[in-house]
Amino acid sequence: MATSDVIISRIESAAEERGLRVKAMLVGSAARNTWLSGAHDLDIFLGVSVDDDLGAALELAREVAPQHVEKYAEHPYVHARIDGFEVDLVPCYLVDDASHLKSAVDRTPFHTRYVESRIAGKEDDVLLLKQFMKGVKVYGSELKVGGFSGYLAELLVLFYGSFAGVLQNASTWRPGLCLDPEKHGTVDHDEPMTVVDPVDPGRNVAAALTRDNMLLFASSARSFIAMPKVDFFFPPPVIPLSDEELEAQMAARGTMPILIDFAAPDVVEDVLFPQLRKAESSIKALLERNGFSVLRSDVSAYRDRAVMLFEMEVWMLSKACRRMGPPVWQADHIPRFLAAHPEPLSGPYIIDGRVAVEEARQHTNARDLLASEITKLSVGKHLSVSICRGHNIYVGQDLLGIRDEGFRIFLAEYYRERYQVG
Repeated sequence: MATSDVIISRIESAAEERGLRVKAMLVGSAARNTWLSGAHDLDIFLGVSVDDDLGAALELAREVAPQHVEKYAEHPYVHARIDGFEVDLVPCYLVDDASHLKSAVDRTPFHTRYVESRIAGKEDDVLLLKQFMKGVKVYGSELKVGGFSGYLAELLVLFYGSFAGVLQNASTWRPGLCLDPEKHGTVDHDEPMTVVDPVDPGRNVAAALTRDNMLLFASSARSFIAMPKVDFFFPPPVIPLSDEELEAQMAARGTMPILIDFAAPDVVEDVLFPQLRKAESSIKALLERNGFSVLRSDVSAYRDRAVMLFEMEVWMLSKACRRMGPPVWQADHIPRFLAAHPEPLSGPYIIDGRVAVEEARQHTNARDLLASEITKLSVGKHLSVSICRGHNIYVGQDLLGIRDEGFRIFLAEYYRERYQVG
């Protein structure tokens, strides 16, 4: 690969000029010829001795790619666009054994060597599997996706022998599956699927895979075996939802979409999306505690915005609501209950053996509740700051005013959710 060779040559020349001992390595799928067409990502590691400082390698990466963005995983690394490629320049330690890691990234060169020594003749099977996973929306171990990493796809092909072998076996998968290619696992894992890392027996390569995505892949495998179609690999592109289509969806479903929109904090997706999911859960719990009902919800981020969508089955409530108190025979508890509800609309009275009152709700529609309470919820430190700085709440027809194409694609994916379930 000419571009990676040029970058590695630049690194080696700069290191020699500085008198540094740095080994530049192409890792990941590009190094193993299992690179999906159309992908333009290169991972180049800058390895230093365990006795040296990663800071020198990081400074070298900055020099090689002066127009860069500095990112942080377990330690800083450089992200840059070079000759049309998205390139990560990652410092790491050159440990002699995967059991002696000083940081998680030190494991990656071992992965590359393990797969490279075994993958010959199976590269096309890996490419087919990756494209299939991408087509059915389960490819990518980042927390936004919760799917299969490229390394996991490669291990599955090695374990089952071929693309067809992976699908045939995956069609019968159930949660709790454990695959141990080298039969050296040393730790019990709680995740839905365990694939023991061949180079690190304590690690589960499938730790990021969610239960639903594991089962979606299994179901898609069954469906493909029953009726193979190219759409599994290359589904039709998602067309942004038009105003007319959005109005038709709301009318047909009889639900009420409520959208919370705010500036996305400047953090990587693996930080942003867990906080979005946490906020989604907190808001859903708030709504349902107060008598509203959520059919389904989802989160997304596009451009510089983050959004949480709640499709409401019940979004308006009566003014009156019932509050249930203690059983009548718990006489000592009744005064406290009545003191907590001093001005009921009706009651107290007895129903099903318990004291009850009816009082006025503070919020009778979901939007007002959210407007009042959202800044008080536990939603993660980065999101909390962004939401407190400013947010919008859109209800129903208000969504028509958001013209952003990324948002309209998000809506189209939400309303047209279609999976190969078989």
